[in-house]
Amino acid sequence: MNTQNWHAHAIRTAVRSVALTGCVALVLGVTGTATAHPGSRDPGRQVLAAGDGWASAGTGTTGGAAADAAHVHTVTTWDEFRAALADGGTAPRIIKVKGMIDAVSEGCDAFAAEGYDFQRYLADYDPAVWGNDKPVSGEQEDLRAASAARQDKAIKANVPADTTIIGVGRNSGILGGSLQIRGVDNVIIRNLTIEAPVDCFPQWDPTDDNGTGAWNSEYDGVVVYGSTHVWIDHNTLTDGRHPDSALPSYFGKVYQQHDGLVDVVRGGDLVTVSWNSFRDHDKTMLIGNSDSAGATDTGKLRVTLHHNRFEGIVERAPRVRFGQVDSYNNHFVVTKGQKFGYVFGIGAHSRLHATHNAFSLAPGVSTGKVLKKWSEAPLTAEHNYVNGKPTDLIAVHNAQIPAETLQSGAGWTPTLRTRVDHPRAVPALVDHRAGAGRVR
Repeated sequence: MNTQNWHAHAIRTAVRSVALTGCVALVLGVTGTATAHPGSRDPGRQVLAAGDGWASAGTGTTGGAAADAAHVHTVTTWDEFRAALADGGTAPRIIKVKGMIDAVSEGCDAFAAEGYDFQRYLADYDPAVWGNDKPVSGEQEDLRAASAARQDKAIKANVPADTTIIGVGRNSGILGGSLQIRGVDNVIIRNLTIEAPVDCFPQWDPTDDNGTGAWNSEYDGVVVYGSTHVWIDHNTLTDGRHPDSALPSYFGKVYQQHDGLVDVVRGGDLVTVSWNSFRDHDKTMLIGNSDSAGATDTGKLRVTLHHNRFEGIVERAPRVRFGQVDSYNNHFVVTKGQKFGYVFGIGAHSRLHATHNAFSLAPGVSTGKVLKKWSEAPLTAEHNYVNGKPTDLIAVHNAQIPAETLQSGAGWTPTLRTRVDHPRAVPALVDHRAGAGRVR
């Protein structure tokens, strides 16, 4: 380890030690953060408070708080952003995003491989021509895959360890990019407006959806893949300019161009997601992406979700496999006329603990659909309020959907909570404080 990196490592260790022992002034209030240095008001150097969710466990989460001046970057373009992520070797870094930076500024056509023709693709793989009993293959599928590979290379940004990425002011963020937190430790993402990536080249799979076919897309806004100690705080994540309602249909199926907003998968662990606004999206958050991933996911996927606002969300808020997930003091809003599937998805070997949440459901929306059973797994769901009234979500679900009876009792009790607000207070508190532009 060179001298510069040794000093960075020593500073990071000291910052974590101070933060976790509470020897600095805590700015808990509604933000749940602690400053890295006494008296500092720089949000880029704030660290996760001791006891604030799973990401505070063990060594805690400090991101790039220990960065020296040479490793504090302010970026205004996607190229500058990716260069800042790659600069500095293993030194801690702070990247300040100023304004909205666009990962797809030249549009989808810039990624298309020579010879790719979407109209020809539709003609070749029309079920009336191709059928529904085998995956698509051939020239246009190969060209679609080549085009997709070009987009993949252009819009993904790999986030290194010991990094803080923070938006400057009230209107900064990322359009169409995918933050990849893969195989690293100690990352903070704050105060960004993240517009979900649009897959320019979805694949038609005629064998999907019980043989009726479906369009499958790639790219999540934020991916935590095999990484630990990640804090995602005060961001706004949304489909933005590209809502699903604007998507066309082909072969009788929506031409889906979105995947998830935040996914935690393949051994991702010790994550706190706090004070974010999730809006107008379908498949919002996966915690665990396969029933067969027990080798990587058992004992991992420990995630805390608190004081987040979910509005216009169709499903997966979150859908959980394997993980010990603590969801409390979140506000879930289902509006009149929106498409709605469920909020919490109970998946294989999951142990969800969902308490003290508030649900605002439009007239006609079934409370029983808040929970969705995918696999046999117990959960705890207590002290939740629906439209201002205390509601036993499990009892209501079992009464309304008896074919999918859920078992109560996740078998564990969360201890990493800095504050628990009364569910009646959650809507006003969270609606006023969650999302980008509200970091204190």
